[in-house]
Amino acid sequence: MAQLPKPLSPEEQKRRRKRSVALALTLGALVLFFYVVTIAKMGVAVLQRPL
Repeated sequence: MAQLPKPLSPEEQKRRRKRSVALALTLGALVLFFYVVTIAKMGVAVLQRPL
């Protein structure tokens, strides 16, 4: 029979939460960075085209 993992202590839960938030912020910053670099490479003219 499979053994269930032991529950995390409150301190371990805090550390896991902080690590998850840090990872999410890092991933968000990376996505924003790639977006800005892509727009910069296309140039400003891409925003001034006729619709």
